Amino acid sequence: MSVSYEIPGHAARVGHGHAALHLARAASLAPSPHNCQPWLFAEEGRDHGFEVYLHGGRRMLLTDPGGREAVIACGAALFNVRIAVRQLGFQPAVELLPTGNSSHLAHVAYAAHAPATPEETMMAGAMPHRHTHRGPFGPEPVPDTLLDELREHARAEGAELLVIDEPEKLRLLADLVRTAEDLHRADPRHAAEIRRHAGPRGVPVEACRHHPDAILLAGRDYLGLAPYWVRPSRRWIGRTGTVAVLSTPGDSRTDWLRSGQALQRVLLHATAHHVAAAFHTQPLELPVLRAQLRTHLVGGRFPQVVLRLGRTTRTWRTSRRPPAEVLIRDGLPNR
Repeated sequence: MSVSYEIPGHAARVGHGHAALHLARAASLAPSPHNCQPWLFAEEGRDHGFEVYLHGGRRMLLTDPGGREAVIACGAALFNVRIAVRQLGFQPAVELLPTGNSSHLAHVAYAAHAPATPEETMMAGAMPHRHTHRGPFGPEPVPDTLLDELREHARAEGAELLVIDEPEKLRLLADLVRTAEDLHRADPRHAAEIRRHAGPRGVPVEACRHHPDAILLAGRDYLGLAPYWVRPSRRWIGRTGTVAVLSTPGDSRTDWLRSGQALQRVLLHATAHHVAAAFHTQPLELPVLRAQLRTHLVGGRFPQVVLRLGRTTRTWRTSRRPPAEVLIRDGLPNR
């Protein structure tokens, strides 16, 4: 199928099949860098198939110049599509990078009839409740049994989830995150890009109420607090949660898509067990620091996501674009 992927016109807003709308709603619940939602979806025919595209105009040009994080986000959206297809009673048939168009990331078709498994049903139920956390977690640790399950879920998608719990390695990771965040804050253009993504259509301002340096791993300074409030009034080092790195054996576009699917699979299983995640990918956005992390922390594998896991009593919903904005039809003109 050939489709123009950039900006949907009025023709994209009518006539979609019910299944395509169901898949688009599910896909849109995936996490993305600073809620930039860098995806676009296309319906093949009328409920004959579903396409996932990268919307290059929505990725963060300074934070993610190579588009790696945006593709990972689209991979997470693709995993939601797979689960949504299972909700409809079909097996998804997924083809990654099906055409020469680098923005055409995946085609999903409906394969054999098969009822969803209990695990898939649980993940589907967790989708609307998965929200990115920012700031300290509660004091309750993540159980080791759950961490083992999350590792298995990551492996099922071709990735590894490595928990960083050795003090020396945890200090190294904290230093790498700190160095990257300091460099980002010192760049006025980068700082402005981050601040632009705080607000009603980005990261909720209420979610950024803690000082970004209140825990072990430095956070994003969405509100520009650091220059005026140099030291947090309180630090919750013991409330950092469980720190982990998601990695893949390679670093191709296919690996990015696989890591996105692994990430979302991990997040949905965690959410179903009342565990949230926070992200600290700053050192992965700077090649030199990413190379150090790869060498010293993940045994030569390619780090794709740095995250914390923990329990929290408060979550903040981020806005999502409606299906009318993200679901297009075949044959639309380019922007």
